[in-house]
Amino acid sequence: MSNSYKISIKEKLGYALGDGAANIAWRGVATFLFIFYTDVFGINPAAVGLLMLVARFSDGVSDVLIGIAGDRTNTKYGKFRPWILFTAIPLGVILSLLFTAPNLGPTGKIIYAYLTYILFTLIYTANNIPYGALMAVMTGDDKERTSIGSYRMVGAFAGGMLVQGALLYLVAHFGNINPDIQVNELLKDKFQVVVSAPADVANVNIKTKDGIAKFSWEGIKDTLTHDKSFSVEANKPYSFIVSGEKNITKKDIVIIDQKSGYSYSIYLMSAFLSLFMFITFWTTKERVKPPKTQKSNLRKDLKDLIQNKPWLVLLTIGLLFSIYNSIKQGIVVIYFTHYLHNQLLAASFMVALMFASIAGAMLTAPLSKKIGKKKLFIYALVFSGLINASIIFCGPNDISAIFILGIVSEFAAAIFPTLFFAMLGDAADYSEFKNGRRATGLVYSAGSFATKFGGGIAGAIIGFILAAFHYNGQDHLAIQGAIPGIKMLMSWVPAIIAFVGAIFMTIYPLDQNKMDEITTELQSRRLQNNRL
Repeated sequence: MSNSYKISIKEKLGYALGDGAANIAWRGVATFLFIFYTDVFGINPAAVGLLMLVARFSDGVSDVLIGIAGDRTNTKYGKFRPWILFTAIPLGVILSLLFTAPNLGPTGKIIYAYLTYILFTLIYTANNIPYGALMAVMTGDDKERTSIGSYRMVGAFAGGMLVQGALLYLVAHFGNINPDIQVNELLKDKFQVVVSAPADVANVNIKTKDGIAKFSWEGIKDTLTHDKSFSVEANKPYSFIVSGEKNITKKDIVIIDQKSGYSYSIYLMSAFLSLFMFITFWTTKERVKPPKTQKSNLRKDLKDLIQNKPWLVLLTIGLLFSIYNSIKQGIVVIYFTHYLHNQLLAASFMVALMFASIAGAMLTAPLSKKIGKKKLFIYALVFSGLINASIIFCGPNDISAIFILGIVSEFAAAIFPTLFFAMLGDAADYSEFKNGRRATGLVYSAGSFATKFGGGIAGAIIGFILAAFHYNGQDHLAIQGAIPGIKMLMSWVPAIIAFVGAIFMTIYPLDQNKMDEITTELQSRRLQNNRL
């Protein structure tokens, strides 16, 4: 292999920061937007599910257009790097707007959500399609590309860890309303809690730090729940009867303005997102160019794509593994909040999963060299799905078991995206090998559409299942009735998707021997092309 295909650690790390930035947006939206829309902004879950499905489907057109535009971009910075530069700040801004909850009526909320969410998907596409395609033109060696892919996924999971691990703590920090709290002991495990705040707050949530005690309004016939959501008028006292925990003090009572908490937390994260994108632009370089004889021909590019069997298989696989991962991510906070009654524990769970993901991503390259990308993909899908399905047997007190099963499942699940984006580069190589033409941006755009549309389908699945169980994030009685649906979504519903993906992956035609043949032939052609 020519040394020109070797990429420095510095460049790999710089590239990885780009996916760290993208995952601040992607995982932030996948993990927190659903609960923000339902519990904070007050939108019906079925309406949220439909919004996510419609927006992601419409996103498919922009995916392909950006891929085509990227292939036809020619600047001194290359084809794909300029897109990363010019979308860095707009992506941070639209992410911030996505988690801003203006005071609107029911119809206004839906319109605002559609406008900001669709605009987010468009800007994210304009950033992420060129970012993904960049990996395929940094080097022409498929094994080196898998190594870059491992670095990329470590960056992606680190960005996910940043947003999933820190966000709920930042929400608690920025959502602090400086309340006055009085606690009066009535019995050994029963207390009167009276709270007030110095200013009006539209929507606060009160619970204990451990999330064990149950609240009811004092003097009103009320259902006992682990937390209460209500609006606060300045200096007006609100009185609760709290039972089920011993030795409760003022320090054990948590009151959070979730609206301000989520918004300011995302604003901070968005600043990091833009900074990381700038670093990716500065540290990377494009090396692989289309054949000098290649003329721009969109019809030929599209025809080659439709006849590219490896790409067609990857399109379906990308859709399926994205549905699998997105359901798992999208239900975590709801599961921990309403089934385990400990929302902050969700942050610890997601950080643990991120460490497992980083380990999985780092081991992907050596494992794929040993057994091949295709076999590794199949084994990982089956194993992750089986382990994830086992969570159905866990009760609300089986915290250790939930953590262990989640970590093991996520370790295997991290292999999917690491392999997938490297394999899209293989599909681009296959097209150049077979047809003498290269349309890297188009290959990645359609692959990206599959993963994003998968996220939309996942959001719709979560929304429709929760709606079938009459879930309402602002009605505690409805939440309890939806617990069976929440448990299904956390366990065996995504596992079914993983098993279907494993079956479909068996028809993928590029094993390691074929990729070695393709890489050798393309290197020979490029050397000859450079001499011309």
